[in-house]
Amino acid sequence: MDEDAVIRDVLARAKVIAVVGWSPKPERASHGVAAFLHRRGYRVIPVNPGQAGQVALGEVVRASLAEIDVPVDMVDIFRRSEEAGAVVDEALRVLPGLTAIWMQLGVVDADAAARARAEGVAVVMDRCPAIEIPRLGL
Repeated sequence: MDEDAVIRDVLARAKVIAVVGWSPKPERASHGVAAFLHRRGYRVIPVNPGQAGQVALGEVVRASLAEIDVPVDMVDIFRRSEEAGAVVDEALRVLPGLTAIWMQLGVVDADAAARARAEGVAVVMDRCPAIEIPRLGL
């Protein structure tokens, strides 16, 4: 499957998206992308230990992926590349049924991507769903 087909499939199948590294600051990309996805009808669960317990996008902000008590389809990672692997490993460990890992623009971890793919989880790296959705006409 080519990359555009993978992206289309991931975005079509995802209903619940955990955004790791979500920020309450409107000028931050993680804030804007989460709001964009929410407006597009996705259930977005913000993950940020410093903001845990607050409410954003109609959801309680979680400190970690392990605190999410509903099935998550996709994890969208807004962390530095060197931190992405730990997020991927946590997601694979605590989110049964996870179908996709999405690493944002500038976030690349080929080893973590390989671990996810080995578990049957689709991976998109160095892309932004807020760019890809309009680009692909979704």
